[in-house]
Order: sequence, then C-alpha cells, then structure tokens
Amino acid sequence: MTPGARVQAAIELLDRIADGEPAEKALTSWARRSRFAGSGDRAAVRDHVFQALRCWRSYACIGGAQTGRGRMIGALRAAGADPATVFTGVGHAPETLTDAEIAAGTPPTGAAACDLPDWLMEEFRASLGDKGEAAGMALRQRAPVMLRADLRRNSRQDAVYALAEYGVKGTAHPIAKTAICVTEGARKLVRSRAYLEGLVELQDGSGQAAMERIDLSGVTSVLDYCAGGGGKSLALAARTDARIFAHDIDPARMQDLPDRAARCGVEITQIATSSLTRNAPFDIVLCDAPCSGSGTWRRTPEAKWRLTPERLTDLTQIQSQILQDAAALVAPGGRLVYATCSLLVAENEARIDNFLDTVPGWTRCDMHRFDVSDGGDGFFVAQLRRA
Repeated sequence: MTPGARVQAAIELLDRIADGEPAEKALTSWARRSRFAGSGDRAAVRDHVFQALRCWRSYACIGGAQTGRGRMIGALRAAGADPATVFTGVGHAPETLTDAEIAAGTPPTGAAACDLPDWLMEEFRASLGDKGEAAGMALRQRAPVMLRADLRRNSRQDAVYALAEYGVKGTAHPIAKTAICVTEGARKLVRSRAYLEGLVELQDGSGQAAMERIDLSGVTSVLDYCAGGGGKSLALAARTDARIFAHDIDPARMQDLPDRAARCGVEITQIATSSLTRNAPFDIVLCDAPCSGSGTWRRTPEAKWRLTPERLTDLTQIQSQILQDAAALVAPGGRLVYATCSLLVAENEARIDNFLDTVPGWTRCDMHRFDVSDGGDGFFVAQLRRA
C-alpha cells in the first residue's frame, strides 16, 4: 500500500468508529477484507487510527472537519506535513483537497487542545490541579512498551542481553527495579527466547512500581481479587514464596494465566467466587479495581471518548462495593491494597476516604500516585491495614 492508500484506509475506519463501531472490531474487519495489506500496512493503518483517536478533537480542529478525512488532514498538518502531498487522488489515495479544505482549520484551545471532553477536562483539573493539562497532553502520545524482568531468574541487564539476541532492544528504566523500556523491535518480542522462557513479561512500569511498594516480608497468602489477566499476580509471585491466589468475577479473563504462570515458573491458584470465604483470611488482598482507565488512555484512547459522567458514577459505586467485599477477606493485621489505573480523585482518594469513614477498624499505611510518564501509565495505589 502507498502512504496515500494507508491514509485513505484510516479515513474510512475513523468514520466507522465515529458512527459507533469499536475500533478493534473495525480494524479486524478491515484486515480480513484487505488481504492485499501486508503486516507493515496493517501496522501503519493501525498507528494512524490510534493516533487520531488520541487526538480526536485537536486533529478535527486543525483539519477543519469532524470527519475521518478532516482528522487525517489535521494529523498531517500537526506533523508538519502538507496534506496535498498525500491527498492526490492518485490510485487509492484520498481525493485532492478542495479550496474549502485548504482554507479550513483552526488551532485547538482549552479541552480540545488537551484532547479531552469538556467535562473530563474539569475532572482532570479538579483531580490534578496544575498538572491536569499536562496529563491531558501526555495522553496524546503513544505509550512506551514496558517489560518486567523476573529477577529470580535473571538480572535485569541479563534480560536486556537476551532480548537483544532476537533484535529487541531495551534499556533499564528507573521507574522500577524490574522495568525495561523497549526501544526497538517490539513486534519481535513474543518470538524471543527472553519472552518464551519467562525472563520478561509485558507490564506497564507504573504497575511494576506499585507492586514493588507492597511489603511481602512474613506474608504467607496473597489474594489478587480482581486479577484480570493476572499480570500483578505474576509480579508478586516473582517476589515471594507466599501462596498466590487469583480471582476474577469473570473467570474467562484469567484463561491465559496458567500458561503465563508456567512460562514464568511460578504457581498461582485460581479461585472461584464461591470458594473465597472458605479460603480466607488472606494476609494481603489486592484489588486492582475496574475503573475509567484514564491513566492508560495512551493505549486505549477510544475509552476517553466513550466515558460519561454517569458511567464514572457507576464505577465509583462498584469500586466502593469491591473494597467492602474484599475487606472481609483480610486477616487481622493484614493489608487491603487498592489500585486503579485512573487519574481521577473520584476513583482514588475519594474511595479510600469513603471506605475509612464507613468501615471501622482500618488505617491507611501507604498511598501513592504515579503520573503519566515516559516509563508508565497513570496509576494509584493505597494500602490499608486491618486492626
């Protein structure tokens, strides 16, 4: 595919997404229909689509229209390129620019410049103060590919060397003792010896750093209450001989965990909801709660345009219920660890304050926020101790 054909494909996909089709579904359907597109073409079109989703409002302003075509015109202008060099009408390239399109476009301001809905811009300012706009701007960029080195199996530097054998270049990152930032060859990762032998696992840097904050000395049992794919279970298992239990209200989310655990050489016991009370109490219960995901919107940019104030309220109610349910599973003197990949106070500090105000016998022993950075997503973690 020519560069123009790739842009045209992105235009059509962005229009479908604007009409309500999920981005991943639209991309998968396009790839199946477009057998002529090679792996490089598919990757390039995907990159166009996801960057336009990150910059949905600003690209529309710069391009002069709330359409896929307008957003791709805006994307090219934002990158310092002349859209006329791509919009040629030759072959499968987009049709040439009209006089109106050439004249259209204005610099984005306010929430549009930060690529946030107006109501979310206010939430960001209320939650982050003078860092609110910077966080919005950071979410407009592509996220780094971060790996967690398993320090029980090799040093971080040895993991970097093992990755390099397969053309995956990475460097140690200071956000966590285990963190490696991939700088080249990320698409080769899953075929590398380092990955296949469990020397490294994909995990965001902030998530790694948050797990490092959990003191595991003297701990004999840990429950990952909202395990999902089990990344945090694996990170904890790499640091302790304590028994690790993984639970999720939707067990299908954990379907890959046995293979991942085997690759990493650790044992993680999956536990059904009906068995939680029978196996309790646990020394530590980790709740990586469902949330807006606002700290991860570099990776899932579509989510920031789907979130509504009503959905945010629903999420805070779910989070409070999870905290109360999980608290009952913690042993006396044990800890309840609450985490989200959200930047919003409503999902973080406000939930901890609400819990401490309504559930007696608990004290806060640690709380930390991670900003969106070159090493990690936005993340929040708080640790509460039971009397």
